[in-house]
Amino acid sequence: MAPSITSNVSPLKSENEDKKIIDFKSLHEEAIVPKEFIWPSEDLVEGSKEELNVPIIDLEATFNGDDVALASTAEIVREACMKHGFFLVTNHGVDENLINDTYQEFVSLFKLPLSRKLSAMGSPWGYSGAHASRFSTSLPWKEIFTFQYKHYDESETQIVDFFTSILGDDHQHAGLVLQKYCEAMKKLSGVILELLAISLGVDREHYKKFFEDAESMMRCNSYPPCSGLNVGTLGTGPHCDPTSVTLLFQDQVGGLEAFVDNKWLAIRPQPNTYVINIGDTFKALTNGIYKSCLHRVLANKEMDRKTLAFFLCPKKDKTVRAPDNILGRQESRNYPDFTWSQLFEFTQKKHRADPNTLPDFVSWLNSNQSNN
Repeated sequence: MAPSITSNVSPLKSENEDKKIIDFKSLHEEAIVPKEFIWPSEDLVEGSKEELNVPIIDLEATFNGDDVALASTAEIVREACMKHGFFLVTNHGVDENLINDTYQEFVSLFKLPLSRKLSAMGSPWGYSGAHASRFSTSLPWKEIFTFQYKHYDESETQIVDFFTSILGDDHQHAGLVLQKYCEAMKKLSGVILELLAISLGVDREHYKKFFEDAESMMRCNSYPPCSGLNVGTLGTGPHCDPTSVTLLFQDQVGGLEAFVDNKWLAIRPQPNTYVINIGDTFKALTNGIYKSCLHRVLANKEMDRKTLAFFLCPKKDKTVRAPDNILGRQESRNYPDFTWSQLFEFTQKKHRADPNTLPDFVSWLNSNQSNN
């Protein structure tokens, strides 16, 4: 691990070898950017002034019983996912008040004293400041709070129990709100999976059945303002999501960019829409037909940005394998069988998520199998 800054006045300090407390507010006010937050020049290439052409799918109109409209929408989704893996959905059925309540619960959480947030620090679940417990260089300018949501767990207090266990009984209400939000994401992800199946020409229930016992991740990202932007910070560095499908609700601050046609293009926030993007695991579930797109998040000099990210993941021991005859094409398999737990462990212990996570994982997996 790179040595941490040890000055008594430094907002970045180590409690021990595994935990660092990062006071982003002090860093911003003092215009301090520790060297750990500086990214390589190749990751800092300025984005284009253009925006990514992301289709907006009206889910209510799509599933209104009009087969012609459904086929047309599936074609639009297919084209977007084969090119870059991003599309937006509106009329998604998630209550706007629930979204706002969830957002406010996380605002309150990130305002907690550092000592309280440290008590909830964990990997992979709980609080993390800039992933500093896992990485020592190229740290993202963000705080996150992550927890698991098991789709098959019928307990109405699954998330409540987690929150009270790490933050105390005064966070029971937060757990209740987030339980409802995850239930809404479970429902919405089922609709998205049905649309993706139709777009791929497989049985429309195929992916819904595959993910019916999913073990997903819910994460709130908080991107504090950074007055030292000009020295090379990023909210999140370039990467492809190793998970299956991401359902992202972003506020109106902006900063999300996708790398398409050899340039960085902004994905502009749209009111009351979800950004849907394909991850590496779902790419494998389509035999590579759908793209897991490289993306990043820019830091902002003045404004705080928060996003709600629901990462759909298979049950950890479920075998990831594409169905035969996708889009009516019989092709040789591009990926060996693997489980989500294998890929997740790879990204937690051996490989930082980046543009090459999936091919590097496949190489590692094949190497291990050949040595056994």
